[in-house]
Amino acid sequence: VQLQASGGGLVQAGGSLRLSCAASGRYVMGWFRQAPGKEREFVAAINWSGGRTYYADSVKGRFTISRDNAKNTVYLQMNSLKPEDTAVYYCAADRDSYQIRIYYFDYDTWGQGTQVTVSS
Repeated sequence: VQLQASGGGLVQAGGSLRLSCAASGRYVMGWFRQAPGKEREFVAAINWSGGRTYYADSVKGRFTISRDNAKNTVYLQMNSLKPEDTAVYYCAADRDSYQIRIYYFDYDTWGQGTQVTVSS
């Protein structure tokens, strides 16, 4: 499976962005982010059907993960963005589990990352 993330950019605090990840396959998909000098952290994940999602507390209520399997695409809608959301965002696939997992080492396939910068 190959993953291709897109949609990052520069936005003011309070603004919105939608990230997309082109991904084929019946996998749990996750979004992670990594800010300079920090470890990669879990953001959100979704199961194959889209019926189950899970979010990090820091983004709950502001971000929404979804998928369109007909288009082989996973989305991350990010609203009410804050400067602390600034990071490189990665989509990833967990091909070994049907359950949502939140640790980066559980995900075996990664996209190249897309930069999100939120100015104050």
